[in-house]
Amino acid sequence: MRGETGSRTSARRGVTIGALGVALLLGVTGTAIAVPPPPPNPSDSEINSSKADANAKAGDVGRLTNQLAQAESKLSQLNDEVELKMEEANKARVDAETAQDEAAQADREAQSARTESDAAQATIDKARADLDKFAAASFQQGSTVGSVSAYLTADSPKELLGRAQMLDAVGGSRLNALDTMKRAQTEKSNKDATARKKLEIAQERKRAAEAAKHEADNAQSAAQHAQDTQATQNGLLEADKTNVEKQLFEAQQKVSGLQGQRQRYEDWKAQKAREDEERARQAALAASRPSQGGGGRPSSRPVQSAPAGSSVEAVVQRALSQLGLPYAWGGGNGSGPTRGIRDGGTADRYGDYMKIGFDCSGLMIYAFAGVRSLPHYSGYQYNAGRKVPLSQMRRGDMLFWGGSARGIHHVAMYLGNGQMVEAPQSGLRVRIAPVRYGGIMPYATRLIG
Repeated sequence: MRGETGSRTSARRGVTIGALGVALLLGVTGTAIAVPPPPPNPSDSEINSSKADANAKAGDVGRLTNQLAQAESKLSQLNDEVELKMEEANKARVDAETAQDEAAQADREAQSARTESDAAQATIDKARADLDKFAAASFQQGSTVGSVSAYLTADSPKELLGRAQMLDAVGGSRLNALDTMKRAQTEKSNKDATARKKLEIAQERKRAAEAAKHEADNAQSAAQHAQDTQATQNGLLEADKTNVEKQLFEAQQKVSGLQGQRQRYEDWKAQKAREDEERARQAALAASRPSQGGGGRPSSRPVQSAPAGSSVEAVVQRALSQLGLPYAWGGGNGSGPTRGIRDGGTADRYGDYMKIGFDCSGLMIYAFAGVRSLPHYSGYQYNAGRKVPLSQMRRGDMLFWGGSARGIHHVAMYLGNGQMVEAPQSGLRVRIAPVRYGGIMPYATRLIG
């Protein structure tokens, strides 16, 4: 009895649910309620086309990335070349100044030798005039040794002989003095010729040094032009790469969007199939119980959503005391930072000639001022002290970069623990940085200890 009552209760509940289902599908006017349209379903050709476009853009990005990496490598090489040319220009400037000083000193020596030679000649001319006057006086008096009055006033033959010997000695001494002065004049003339030869050599060195400086300046300008050209090309490549990366992102978003649409459509279709199956089952169930007052729509079930860092220390501290000062090409001396100079290229573009600071070799000049005087050129500084292998380098040693002693283009001071202090390049400031081993010379230069 209890089972029959339960069956009738279930049947009535089924009729009620079925009626509710019909009410959900029909409006108050008895017409069907508008069902939301299915989500868009992109075609396979649309998805494949967008994938192909994204793959092409990814290939373009890879190609441009490779080109840009090569361009960056070339730009890095050109940066090193510019640094080398700037240091060569520094060397040429130092050599030209040295040659100018040597030429000036040789000119002073030549002037002095010429003055001495002229003075010697004047003395000789005066002595010759005196000798000529003495000879003329002797001739006018009828004697080749002096005035005849010297003989006429003698009191005895002995005195007469003595006076003759004296006059002969006077004439001979004048002739000897004249010979001596002539020899002195010859020596001074030789000194004059030697000084003039030295002056010619010094002036030739000066002209050669100035020509080398002009050549170094031109080479630096050419290297700077190549660097600027490469930097422009890098900028264009970077812009192209950025643009293609943007297109790749948009293409990938499109692929993702189309695939997302396809997934949402597939989810909707699967959900609809489940609901249709449930409605059919409920309809069949209602149809199998006609006595219960007609079929009804089953109750709906919730749908699961898709998962959604003058001692060695004194030198080091001097260098570190200048941290933060601007790089200025040609700047720095033993007293501290100085105004940079024009180079016709990179330094001018950064306005180094208007800055008070150091270049790489200038910082070393200041740091080691209490130890020894260094030339303002890293290539000369490399040979200024004892060479030690990099495996034995220690705090206060100088490190150098370049292809050879002639090709050195940068110098820094080792601090220990893989760190160094340097005046890096135009546009930057004196800083502490990790030691860069690319292009580093195999030896450090030690001035202390």
